[in-house]
Amino acid sequence: MDPVTHGLAGVVIRNLGFKKKAALGVLILASVAPDFDYITRFWGADVFLRYHRGITHGVLALVVVPLIIGVFFGLKRGFFYYSFISFLGYGAHILLDLTNQYGIRLFSPLDWLQYSLDLTFIVDPYVSIGLLLSIVFSRLNKNKAKTIAFATLILVFSYMGVRYFFHEKTEDFLRNELDEYICKVCPLPNDFLRWWFVAKSGDSVKVGFADLFTKKVYIHETYVQKINPFIERSKQDRVVKSFLEFARYPYAEVQKQDGKEVVVWKELSYSFLPGEHFTARVVMDKRGNVLSSDFKF
Repeated sequence: MDPVTHGLAGVVIRNLGFKKKAALGVLILASVAPDFDYITRFWGADVFLRYHRGITHGVLALVVVPLIIGVFFGLKRGFFYYSFISFLGYGAHILLDLTNQYGIRLFSPLDWLQYSLDLTFIVDPYVSIGLLLSIVFSRLNKNKAKTIAFATLILVFSYMGVRYFFHEKTEDFLRNELDEYICKVCPLPNDFLRWWFVAKSGDSVKVGFADLFTKKVYIHETYVQKINPFIERSKQDRVVKSFLEFARYPYAEVQKQDGKEVVVWKELSYSFLPGEHFTARVVMDKRGNVLSSDFKF
């Protein structure tokens, strides 16, 4: 989720009844703290891709960071109180990001595998607007703020439950319609009944839409990965290494441009997005020497 949504979640948690003077500031801080790894963007988009939602989104940070916040705000009084509410805010952030297809490295730095429930897109306006309305209604009716906040959290969990139901229904539907061995279902922005899928069988990968309403599968494109020396050479580049650490369904193709060989890597689980998103490009000369490389979100 985006930082604004996480901040709103912190305010809703505060409305559950945490009324100490610094509680609001602490909860907002703890709720956005995992995204402090945005600082890695200064070292390049590929570095950000590799380390974003890494250590700061892991269970180790979930334990350590709230204790640090507790020391900072409650060293003389309220250490356990501020550590506890920081834990709630920090944990809410991790849970919300876990629902995204972008995923988190939950057990980093010990394990850098990505974990994701693939229920929501990176930005989900239903969650953001719901949290915002909860805050507005709580301000208008302060006597029932706790009830409103509690009801909001139940609605958010229920919303995720509904998306989980449709996600599983789509997976079952695709298993009956496709013969591929591996099939990943990805959420589309603001859609419940249509899902993007990546189906892999051997060297062949199909991508497309599964529509539960019309009960149809639309194959958007079929990719067949070919062995190419320029593709193999590009894997030694720093940008591509970072890309491959992130990508779960990478695909590479070689294009010729102005007498140069251009290797374009795509993450197929995001290939429904228009334009070049989540792609790495490596420009090489005829001998396979890397001239330049870049990554685009």
